[in-house]
Formats: sequence, C-alpha cells, structure tokens
Amino acid sequence: MLGITTRQLSSWEKLGLIPAAEGYGFPDLVALKTLKRLRELRVPVKKIKDAVAALKVRLEDIDRPLAQLRMTTEGRKIAVHVSGTRMEAISGQLLFDFGEKEIEKLRAFPMKPAPSESAPATAAVDEQKAEFWFQRGLALEETGAPIEAAIEAYGKALDANPDAPGALVNMGTILFRYHKYRQARAHYTRALEVDPTYPLAHFNLGNLADEEGNFEEARKHYLEAVRLNPRYADAYFNLALLSERTSDVLRAIGYWSTYLKLDNTSEWARAARKQLDKLKQSVRSK
Repeated sequence: MLGITTRQLSSWEKLGLIPAAEGYGFPDLVALKTLKRLRELRVPVKKIKDAVAALKVRLEDIDRPLAQLRMTTEGRKIAVHVSGTRMEAISGQLLFDFGEKEIEKLRAFPMKPAPSESAPATAAVDEQKAEFWFQRGLALEETGAPIEAAIEAYGKALDANPDAPGALVNMGTILFRYHKYRQARAHYTRALEVDPTYPLAHFNLGNLADEEGNFEEARKHYLEAVRLNPRYADAYFNLALLSERTSDVLRAIGYWSTYLKLDNTSEWARAARKQLDKLKQSVRSK
C-alpha cells in the first residue's frame, strides 16, 4: 500500500523501529508512512532510531512516536510537533518560527465572549456556554495550541452541558491518543447515549475496539457508522483493513471499491487502489 519493500520492512523491524507483525492496523500504517517519509528526506536510520528512543523517554504517555506524533525535518534535525510547539526530537530543544508576540497572537482566538457566569442557570444558557467552549476547543486543536488548553475548553463545555456529544467525542479522542482507553470508551459511549445517530462516535469506538484487538466489535461499529452515513469514506477504509486482517479477502475488495467511489484522488486513495489491485490479482491467481 505504501510502496515499502519486504527488505525495508524487515530492516526496520530488526532495528525496532516498528514491531514485527503478521498484519497491520491503522496506527501501524501511520507509523510506516512517517518512517518512509523521513527516509525519503534522507534522514539516516540511526538518527530516526535515536529520535524515537529519546521521545519515548522524554514524553509521557508516548510509546509509539512514529504513530502518535507528527514528525518532520528542520534542516538536518528531526522536528516533532508537541502541544502546539515544535521540538528537536533528540535534544528536546524547542524550535520557533516566530517571536513570542506572534506566538501569543496564534493562541489568541477572536471569539464572542462566553456567556456570563452570573447569567440565569437555564438550559439555553448552559447550551450556549457548552457551544462556546466546544468551538474554542476546536479552534485550539486546529491551530496547534497546547493540548492542555483544548482539554480545558472541552472540560468547560461538559461542565456546562454534560450531554454535549461533540465535546464528549473530542475529549474521548484526546484520551484515546494518550492510551486512556477506558476513559475514552466512556466518553464515546455517553455520546451515543445522548445521540444514537452520531456516526463519528461509532467510528471512534470502532478504532478503539480495533486497537484493543476486538475485531468483531470494531466491525460492528464501523458498519453502524456507514449505515448512518453511507458516504463515510474513512469507515470503509478501516473496514477494508479489518477484513484483510481477518483474511476476508472478498469483503476487503468490496470495501476498497466503495472507498474509492467516495475518495479517488487523495494519497490514501492511491494506497487503497494499489491494495485493491493486489487483492484482485491474488483472487484471479487462485
């Protein structure tokens, strides 16, 4: 799918950059894609290995840097994006593009004032507060502000309205990234209790179940996501991967085909097309 040879894969496994496995899930593909990109940028394998080892020691709750972090190059250095800043992966030195004033401007979001804390405690006011803090959380995440700021914003949204499905799902996704699976599941499940027709909550529960190795539960949630939203391309992509991992080749072909009807131009579409061709060839050769 990613154009990686068996020899490359074996070498990276021996170096401990990726775990040896018979099959790969979505996080594994992200790690492989990151690794391939760094090698295409001519970053030496030893430097990548040193960066991965340093990040595991330096960053709490990060045990798979290649899958969990966005990594790029800064000259001859490997830069990693952490909590809204860029850091040199091996030394831990922060890398800045702007002066402090410009950085503060990026973190200052022009938004309507939050509803007054002294306003009457009505359901409408609570929903307004929740929406304000939810939108602020989105803005913080999209502009790369420290993740703690987004967590605080979503927390305030849930304080105002514990049944806000968007805030529940986004908080759950942050918890999922930090491997706090039990708490993430609780947030996703609560979102579905509030809104049973929320495709993203089902999709994220599918990702969680897949990560835990519960493939049947993952399939159930992905299928429910596409039932609720037949154009949910990412869910078809993950269904195809899951079918391959469980050796259900014909279903995988069907899901890859559906995915490509919905997305036929992105980088992931090119990978999906290669995998679909490979599976079709394997069926014809039997």
